[in-house]
Amino acid sequence: MTMKASEVLFNSEKSVAPLGIIALEGAKELGNQIDKYLVDWAKKGGFDFDTFLIKNQCPRFSSGDGKGLIESTVRGKDIFIVVDVGNYSCKYKMFGQENSMSPDDHYQDLKRIIQAISGKAFRINVIMPILYGGRQHRRSYRESLDCACALQELQAMGVSNIVTFDAHDPRVHNAIPLMGFDNVIPSYQVLKALVNNVDNLAINKDEFMVVSPDEGALNRNMYYASVLGVDMGMFYKRRDYSRIVDGRNPIVAHEYLGNSMEGKDVFVADDIISSGESVLDIAYALKAKKARRFFAYCTYGLFTNGLEKFDKAYEEGYISGVFGTNLTYRSPELLERPWFHEVDVSKYVSYFIASINHDVSIGTVIDPHQKIKALLAQQ
Repeated sequence: MTMKASEVLFNSEKSVAPLGIIALEGAKELGNQIDKYLVDWAKKGGFDFDTFLIKNQCPRFSSGDGKGLIESTVRGKDIFIVVDVGNYSCKYKMFGQENSMSPDDHYQDLKRIIQAISGKAFRINVIMPILYGGRQHRRSYRESLDCACALQELQAMGVSNIVTFDAHDPRVHNAIPLMGFDNVIPSYQVLKALVNNVDNLAINKDEFMVVSPDEGALNRNMYYASVLGVDMGMFYKRRDYSRIVDGRNPIVAHEYLGNSMEGKDVFVADDIISSGESVLDIAYALKAKKARRFFAYCTYGLFTNGLEKFDKAYEEGYISGVFGTNLTYRSPELLERPWFHEVDVSKYVSYFIASINHDVSIGTVIDPHQKIKALLAQQ
């Protein structure tokens, strides 16, 4: 049985150490949302905190060199560093030219802040929703494995726990088997957003179906199909392995395996929408198979090739909605699109931070399975 967060958390007898949140430049928005929940729970638990946020900055010299600065004490605190390595809106100047921060720049700033802590904290935890280098998850030839090496580097720097969301391949945890690693899937938050934003939604076998976009996303879509009690199909990507375009083998076609989707609403879940080509190809294929409406969910909506093709697909009725979380940067233009619906995961992140800080299971304060059952019971 779950309990209210204020009943479990911020108990001085259970907290491993005083809590401190360091939100790096690219994660200020998420950090502020997390802090509001934590402060509210603390006050309900009888503790008077104004904020858990610790001011910090990573200024750069005109040559491009940088440094990490922490503006208040961290001694003896249980520190949680929140970093968004995908926030390309952050800028810095180098030799008079303005550059967008890359994942490499954000990761380097993370290491700078860990250095600035100087071993004074009780413990260091990293909240990294989108894993640095996570898309390069396996080695086929003479290739780097950036994510695995980064995790090992953070372990060597004294990080105790890493919390990520919907890792492209969670088996990267094998690189640090003795270190705390949580790969969180915000399934309840996704379904809640779907139910709250879609009219005339009937989640049953006759009117709703889950489809995996490829074999890599099979497990997450199997979960949605099982908890919703609906049928599932899948696509597999037929690639041209004789060519490499933009660092990958181009997709020749999406082949479908599964039952008929005619007249049904179809839900497709994946970790990332990058260029969006695969999602749009699937949307066109679903319409050709007479699906009623198509809803896509991605934990990280990057849309690296812009939004125009999605605008056109929405106007022509190929897509009815795209859901994405606030775990990484979303451009103002994306947030204004009528087809985009945001999934707020900040409260779920807050639960994890407070649970780790109090050395209790996340299941003590929230059970996604029970919440999903309650959500479906309202249908």
